[in-house]
Amino acid sequence: MLEGVNVALGVSGSIAAVKVVELAHELRRHGASVRAVMSPAATNIVHPWAVDFGTDEPVITEITGDVEHVELCGREGWADVLLLAPATANTAGKVAAAIDDTPVTTCATTALGAGLPVVMAPAMHEPMYDHPGVLAALDTLSAWGVTFADPRIEEGKAKIAAESTIVTEVARATTPDALAGTHVVVTAGATRERIDPIRILTNRASGRTGRAVARGCYVRGADVTLVHDGDDVPFADVVRVETADEMIAACREAAVTANALVSAAAIADFTADAVDEKIRSGSPLSVELHPTPKLLDSVRAEHPDLPLVGFKAETSGDDAAMISEAERIRDRVNLAFVVANDASVMGKSDTRALVVGPDHTDEYVGDKDGLGGRVATEVAAVLDD
Repeated sequence: MLEGVNVALGVSGSIAAVKVVELAHELRRHGASVRAVMSPAATNIVHPWAVDFGTDEPVITEITGDVEHVELCGREGWADVLLLAPATANTAGKVAAAIDDTPVTTCATTALGAGLPVVMAPAMHEPMYDHPGVLAALDTLSAWGVTFADPRIEEGKAKIAAESTIVTEVARATTPDALAGTHVVVTAGATRERIDPIRILTNRASGRTGRAVARGCYVRGADVTLVHDGDDVPFADVVRVETADEMIAACREAAVTANALVSAAAIADFTADAVDEKIRSGSPLSVELHPTPKLLDSVRAEHPDLPLVGFKAETSGDDAAMISEAERIRDRVNLAFVVANDASVMGKSDTRALVVGPDHTDEYVGDKDGLGGRVATEVAAVLDD
């Protein structure tokens, strides 16, 4: 997601600076090169040697005659993005006022003047985050184009965002916004069909692929609606559902304003007539199953021109059979393309998939984050036609 991206990491004096080594590792794990700049207050919390270890690059702790701020964040500088993480109330206020009295704020002034993307991950006590002057500073920075990895408000603190959230915002700031101005609806995970108040019918889908697709679309500039039976995510508006009927209804509603819909969820093919009380164990039981409506068919009936993308899991292990089935579904529902894979990848972090379009079939092998980006890129190409 960050292959080839140069990240200048500005570390200021919040206790959250203790997380910067892990953050640097996470940025590098996604392909970025990282060079750190530390304020004097930050060096009192975490030793520059530790940050040197995390970045595998010398750490800048002062501005010298080598004009490190220009070399790093100037118009012809090394960095593709300046990430301020953690960013204290003090740092936010100084950057908004163009006060550059530490290596971090000097780099921020330089980056903003050079038009370099800036991402900020605030971290401070909650009363400081709610201070009118801090809020005004953050509003000013937002108006200047600074983007934010918003903090988690917990235990009276505005805690630094999770590493995955920060990485996502850095990726969005440095990835061409091919989906800017679009609304993409994505489904993810399994549905659960009730048998009684305790028992359900479901499947092994983890939702990783669907969440990766949603993240990939967000990184490319889209506004994303994620329909799934899961937690909130920072990169999408989440609509929580449980059953196939609920997922279909949510998608039909969201599709009204959508530019594309990607159905990556493993939606139940069958449901049962649920009963209100627990079925007692210990005796033979038969459950009558009924086919569920097809989500893509339901959305297509109401939106004949909306680009739709389907996923198809098979168990044959045969590429020709997977392609044939993907083409059948693609042509029947008039899908933009279909992503076909073997069901053995369900629940795993890595995958192999075949992207079956109207005039091409491409293989993808790698982790599901990469597949999400690949699908998002293909969606952007469809919308650009």
